[in-house]
Amino acid sequence: MRVLLSTYGSRGDVEPLVGLAARLRESGAQVRVCAPPDEDFAQRLDHIDVPLVPVGPSARALTVAAPPPSSLPERAAAVIAGQLEAVTAAAEGCDVLVATGMLPAAAGALSVAEKLGIRSVSVTFQQLTLPSPGRPPLAYPGRPFPPEVTDNRVLWGLDAESINALFGAALNTNRASIGLPPVDDVRDYVIGDRPWLATDPVLDPWQQPADLDVVQTGAWILPDRRPLPAGLEAFLAAGAPPVYVGFGSMPMLASQDAAQVAVEAVRAQGRRAVVARGWAGLAPIDDRGDCFVVGEVNQQALFGRVAAVVHHGGAGTTTTATRAGAPQVVVPQTADQPYWAGRVARLGIGVALDGPTPTTESLSAALRTALAPETRVWATAVATMIRTDGAALAAQLLLDAAGR
Repeated sequence: MRVLLSTYGSRGDVEPLVGLAARLRESGAQVRVCAPPDEDFAQRLDHIDVPLVPVGPSARALTVAAPPPSSLPERAAAVIAGQLEAVTAAAEGCDVLVATGMLPAAAGALSVAEKLGIRSVSVTFQQLTLPSPGRPPLAYPGRPFPPEVTDNRVLWGLDAESINALFGAALNTNRASIGLPPVDDVRDYVIGDRPWLATDPVLDPWQQPADLDVVQTGAWILPDRRPLPAGLEAFLAAGAPPVYVGFGSMPMLASQDAAQVAVEAVRAQGRRAVVARGWAGLAPIDDRGDCFVVGEVNQQALFGRVAAVVHHGGAGTTTTATRAGAPQVVVPQTADQPYWAGRVARLGIGVALDGPTPTTESLSAALRTALAPETRVWATAVATMIRTDGAALAAQLLLDAAGR
């Protein structure tokens, strides 16, 4: 069996495919991954001996550049064209294609599968893109919904119109170039009849509406057996558990102020800090010995040994911290991150900060709550409920589909 996994996005879009790819290889399948050509993505895939087929520009460079919302249709056209070129070559001879990542990239990959007659599965790593009468959709940057409209069904209709306006022309122009008919509703095309939701049902419960058949597999996480660096091991052993601070692929906090605020808030609680550089490039604020800076690191191992995790609320980081039983402080920046922050707060396993820019006072107060014994008790209890077989289940579903 040959499987192509296709995405375009940040680390949170690529890392789950690493977990699924590893499970597929264990089952004897041949796997390729189409993803941005960023070095850290290639290294993660190389670790499991899965080839990366590069597509499009560096996701990190594009994110850090922060292009204006008005350029989104133009960028979408380039992403779709890149998908058609790279995915078409990579998908030859494959039995199944799994499409995820930013919506125009998924639309391009699914179009390739349609052209080649390959089975395809559309996957999302957060449910906020799946229409549901129980909640409103996310608005695209630069295209807010009318404030007077509060009916969720109406808002989802406006969401479909917005997506068509942003991506419809680009998708259909590219589809015409490979002899495919136009798509009337881009969102419905990408979601399909039976989308997969690769999130944990405790952390992210899906309320099934009657008109959408969603398969929730659980999160796709690769067990990480990499040892922690010797210097970090020594730092952890030298005192009480520190607080981890890291904002993943979010460059918006790339300032000395962000590191200053975080470290001072941790120190205010009498704790040491482990600071992750991430795409924000966080760096030490002084030469005191109570702060250790890390780059790429085994979060699964580290989060089980810290007092709390301060992060941006990405789906992967939230799931990893929850599985580790670590109390959390979530500083949401954009997209689905406020949703994950809210889930952490509602489960009682941490605190959601109000707003993307914390102060020393607000972060210190949030840490005080997260470090309270009762928060650790709840976090430990919820950790035992999180599924660990999401990637294995997804791999088996793909194998069954290919067998049919």
